[in-house]
Amino acid sequence: MSGKLRVLAVGLGNMGMSHAQAYTRIDGYEVAALCERGIAKRTLPPELQAAQRFTDYSEALKAVQPDVVSISTWSDSHAAYAIQAMEAGAHVFVEKPLADTVEDAERVVAVAKRTGKKLVIGYILRHHPSWIKFIELAKTLGAPLVFRMNLNQQSSGKQWEDHKKLLQSLSPIVDCGVHYLDVWCQITRAKPVKVHALGARLTDGMANVDLPVGMYNYGTLQVAFDDGSVGWYEAGWGPMISETAFFVKDVIGPKGSVSIVMAETASDAKSADINAHTKTNRILLHHADLDASGALAKPDEFFDTTDEPDHDALCEREQRYLLKAIRENLDLTDHMSDAIRSLRIALAADRSVRTGEVVTL
Repeated sequence: MSGKLRVLAVGLGNMGMSHAQAYTRIDGYEVAALCERGIAKRTLPPELQAAQRFTDYSEALKAVQPDVVSISTWSDSHAAYAIQAMEAGAHVFVEKPLADTVEDAERVVAVAKRTGKKLVIGYILRHHPSWIKFIELAKTLGAPLVFRMNLNQQSSGKQWEDHKKLLQSLSPIVDCGVHYLDVWCQITRAKPVKVHALGARLTDGMANVDLPVGMYNYGTLQVAFDDGSVGWYEAGWGPMISETAFFVKDVIGPKGSVSIVMAETASDAKSADINAHTKTNRILLHHADLDASGALAKPDEFFDTTDEPDHDALCEREQRYLLKAIRENLDLTDHMSDAIRSLRIALAADRSVRTGEVVTL
């Protein structure tokens, strides 16, 4: 035995492959096995070719007896796979969202607490130095706050095929929204109290698109907090989505505002590029202070964030955090409860779209 933690990576799509490769770059992990229904047709990079290959998750878990299970499958399997892994004695990394329902998410967390296994959820922005700085600055703006954010993706080809698969179980405002709702909840510890959302199904009449009844590929939500803070979030997927204003990341408070702005050199970035949504380029801090004449007293401040990790490097940071949690026995109570809180808001928004009602939390 090398003494390294043996990893079973389940799911090898965009996120799953990034995580599997991240483990190979970290001293302390060994990718022992890979599991995917189509593993026989998968072309693996050299660093993963020595791993055992499985098509059945239960079989892989029993045969490998891993120390860590990394779950990057479709969201409807997250809860069951995570619980099965922890009951088998493994620590777990699971991509967001933690589950399809709040009740299932709570069950996963309860198992983590009972078994003493570490559970890290894939909130990638929590490990991004520029987003950490953005949150730090936003906390200086006073209260109440206004959150304005979106994540729209004009997708075609393989990206649209992937989005159509996601739309079999999750809308964009749930799948992507949990990231930004988590950011909001880190900035204000106020309690979310009301959610209202609207959605539109923009795929009717399109060839080769068969979405479940009630599913929509565009949505927008509004959240009210008990300190008077409010938030707006928008997300849409598909070939019809506009590239105009697809990137809005903004927080406004009594003392000013903080915004993630795309630098001129990034003005040609496309919404389907996953790095366009994690890279911040620049942070703009605006001060609301006025001088005696009523003019703005302080100039705007810019924070250059061009030298920052790309998507794969961020996945590596997530796995280093898991390793640290295991080795140092970190208390992940807040991490897990925050994951449930953001999911609760996102699912309330989905319920609001489907019922047409304002949902009280």
